[in-house]
Amino acid sequence: MKKNIVLFVLFVLPIVAYLFFASGVNNFVKLPTITENIAELTNIQDIDGNPITFSEKITVLGFPGTQLLHNKGNAFNLSQKIYDKVKDFKDFQLVMLIPEGTEEQAHQLKTELSQISDLSRWHYVAIHPEVLKEFHYQLQLQETLDENFGTPNVYIIDKKLSLRGRKGKNKKGEEEYKEGYNTISAADLHNEMADDIKVILAEYRLALKKNSANREK
Repeated sequence: MKKNIVLFVLFVLPIVAYLFFASGVNNFVKLPTITENIAELTNIQDIDGNPITFSEKITVLGFPGTQLLHNKGNAFNLSQKIYDKVKDFKDFQLVMLIPEGTEEQAHQLKTELSQISDLSRWHYVAIHPEVLKEFHYQLQLQETLDENFGTPNVYIIDKKLSLRGRKGKNKKGEEEYKEGYNTISAADLHNEMADDIKVILAEYRLALKKNSANREK
């Protein structure tokens, strides 16, 4: 009896959890890959001096540009609709790449955001504008940065440095393509991005369960 309970916990519950997280607007069983082999930004720190790496992290990546305070509503949308719901996942981080010279705006915005949320996994990284443009370019996105080195869209980067989104036919046979999520639209974040984040977190949770079960055999 005890053995059956253990087997149920190890194998059945993870599958049930996966199906729960993967249900919703997104009908992909696994979140498709848009761009593979994204180059790591090496030796970078956030504006508070914390080292930042994308490898082995599930990253929500943004390029807010030089108008951080003017567009702060986008950050508040992202905080409420996405970040606050997944910030406790230990391998999750949110990284905003900003042009050098905007650090003061970033500090001010973090102060405002910290009044409503724990920002320990929310990072602003200031880099040279040309480096920022090159990093955005290698993501192979259809959209481009504006004149302020920014975009309202944010992106999901997985632990293996691949950009994830929607591409190809879903389970309903419908063609979908989505490389980023518009922070101006609370609906886009609440519906599509929240659902896609659930799918990728479920992937890793299921993988962790399988690895754990294999080690115990």
